Amino acid sequence: MFAALGRFVVRRPWWVILGWVVVAAAVISMAPKLTSSSDEASFLPDSYESIEASDIQEAKFPRQQNIGAVIVFQRSDGERLTAADSAEVVRVSKELAGQDIPEVEAVVPGKPSPNGLVQTSMVAMPKLTDPSDTSQQDAVKTLRTDLQDEIKGTGLKAGITGSAATALDEADASERAGILVGVGTIVIIVVLLLIIFRSPIIALLPVVLIGLISPLATGLIASANKAFDMKADSSIQELLTVVLFGVGTDYILFLLFRYREALRAGEDPKSGMVHAVERVGEAITSAAGAVIVAFAALALSTLGMLKSMGPALAIAVFVTLCAGLTLVPAVVSLLGTKVFWPSKSWQREPQGTGFAKLGSAIARRPAVWALVSALFMGVLALGALGYQANFDLASSALPKDKESMVALADLEKGFPAGATDPTSVYLTSDDRLGVAQTAAFRKSLTEVDGVGTVGAATLSADGTAAAYSVVLDDPPASDAAMNTVRDALRPAAHADAPDGTQAVVGGITAVYVDINKAVDRDYSVVFPVAALCIMVILGLLLRSLVAPWYLMVSVALGFGATLGATSFLFTQIGSQPGLMFMLPVIMYLFVVALGTDYNILMVSRLREEARAGRTPHEAAGTAVRHSGPTIGSAGVILAGTFATLMLAGNSTLSQMGFALSFGIVIAAFVMAMVFTPALTALIGHAAWWPGHGDRASTDDPPSP
Repeated sequence: MFAALGRFVVRRPWWVILGWVVVAAAVISMAPKLTSSSDEASFLPDSYESIEASDIQEAKFPRQQNIGAVIVFQRSDGERLTAADSAEVVRVSKELAGQDIPEVEAVVPGKPSPNGLVQTSMVAMPKLTDPSDTSQQDAVKTLRTDLQDEIKGTGLKAGITGSAATALDEADASERAGILVGVGTIVIIVVLLLIIFRSPIIALLPVVLIGLISPLATGLIASANKAFDMKADSSIQELLTVVLFGVGTDYILFLLFRYREALRAGEDPKSGMVHAVERVGEAITSAAGAVIVAFAALALSTLGMLKSMGPALAIAVFVTLCAGLTLVPAVVSLLGTKVFWPSKSWQREPQGTGFAKLGSAIARRPAVWALVSALFMGVLALGALGYQANFDLASSALPKDKESMVALADLEKGFPAGATDPTSVYLTSDDRLGVAQTAAFRKSLTEVDGVGTVGAATLSADGTAAAYSVVLDDPPASDAAMNTVRDALRPAAHADAPDGTQAVVGGITAVYVDINKAVDRDYSVVFPVAALCIMVILGLLLRSLVAPWYLMVSVALGFGATLGATSFLFTQIGSQPGLMFMLPVIMYLFVVALGTDYNILMVSRLREEARAGRTPHEAAGTAVRHSGPTIGSAGVILAGTFATLMLAGNSTLSQMGFALSFGIVIAAFVMAMVFTPALTALIGHAAWWPGHGDRASTDDPPSP
């Protein structure tokens, strides 16, 4: 099949290229804009208690003010606020409220903190329903400008924090991150390809070709999101850039290395490309299939962000695979050997390379190499025991010098850390609630450990529901606050609700608690399903029931090593409170799926060499010699592209960038290049049972 596809592409390259241009133009012109959200609550299904609380708020308290931002005032000299200072806070708040700034419903000054160092004003805004709506961010931008004008000459300084202010700062940081990641990815790919091939044409080939398919993939993803009402999280655009360029460059490398090998064996450029597509087609299709099903498994997640991210990345990989099998061969077949210009090194195979020496060493002592590589990954995996999840996707990702972060730190000088995002508790009944009921329930809430203050009950218009604003002692996204809600506040609220009433707990901390619960559920479903699907693909490719098991063991070791190293670096050496809560899912899928790419490429070559009549040990040495440069180059480039995420100055993307780049290095240089061939050599012919795929077929041409 792949030989036929290669012949078709080589004979009609211009038609293939034209087809891609037409399809890309059509999709891009009709696709909606790809939008994303950082609102964690929007990713949870309706069955969770925090979402039930939100529904009660909308139904029973439609006029309840939503605090979109908090203005934090303090004296410039750091001293306690005076009565005159507080009067200025009231005046400034009144002036800002009178500016008629869109989305600002009210600016309500509060009382000074108990220690007199801080005073706040709450900015009421409508509840945000459209993740792509930036009007509240625009309102904060205007408020910040007007605020500084109003406090001139007052001896006060002030800043704005809260959800809308954090979203504004995050959008600003994300825009710069996107530019840095995009530019950094392209620079790394071009530089590394120049070093590997010493050809400017090959260096620019991925940039040009993937630059064409990138907007096509983005358009398809945006259309799918709109058609199926899926939400994408705020990091999806950066991930798409890295996946398209990283995976796309990998597939181009797989093809070019095999094309160069065919030319060195004496084939002409046209037949060499057909040979390359035939030999690599099955491997990269299986590899892409493993990546696609692993990403698609995220559709089983209960979290909207993961449910959308999986199919989005699967679409990107599918488009990249189609380009790798058609568009890339078409362009290269037109260029012929000029694609390597001005280098002449493609004409001869270098002797005594490091990969040849490594292959010989593995062939001689496979047991030693298998044991050493397994121990190396196992030791690193011990670091995973210190894994700690962090659920604050917004503020934890921002640099500490952003105004929302500075103002939050100032707020905590005088108020409980949970003051920016109070927890909401709702008491509901079929009948009207009595004063004694609501007062007794409020008293029980104030006695919960970890609760700072509890506001007086606010009754709904029909009197059947009461709302309480609960300020926690700890920051809303902290482990302590989550433990308070999960282990103390919710159980107490449920148990102490008067007879005939029901209590639910909502707010951002409750959302984090529910996300934690959802993630634990997703781990138990997504991981096994993705692993099973990848094993099925490996079994079908290799016609073996044995090889898929030890290949997945190697991938599991690589995953553990990556999680352990990342956790140790960011939480033990660094100062991060934890790793982004969905990082293990993303890392599992990237390291497992993309790591399987390299395993598939290596094990396919192992089978090919065994079919050529070599013993298991000889096959391992020859496979490492020939596939090592391909896997090594692809691994370096893909790891480099993921590492560009660390340029964003964003702790969330930095964690993701390090984890994925380190995981790819482990997958390429330890797992696929050492552990897999060494273990295959040890197991011998039994690795291919029951299909015996290592036996020579009369249809197989001899391996060059």
